[in-house]
Amino acid sequence: MSEATDLAERAGDRDPRVGLRAVAALRRLLEQLESVQVRSARNQGWSWQEIAAELGVSRQAVHKKYGRH
Repeated sequence: MSEATDLAERAGDRDPRVGLRAVAALRRLLEQLESVQVRSARNQGWSWQEIAAELGVSRQAVHKKYGRH
């Protein structure tokens, strides 16, 4: 089972401590994955507007978050 699948399963645990820890870990994993994909898109010549559209956020938001990377 992959790490993400395991974390998703634990996020639904009846024990809130287990579930919340899994949610926090999923959030960290998601941030890492998003960063990798934004960097990849920029390396392929995508504009901030194109990236923002795919993420469902404003161009300003994505540029503010990743513009210095």
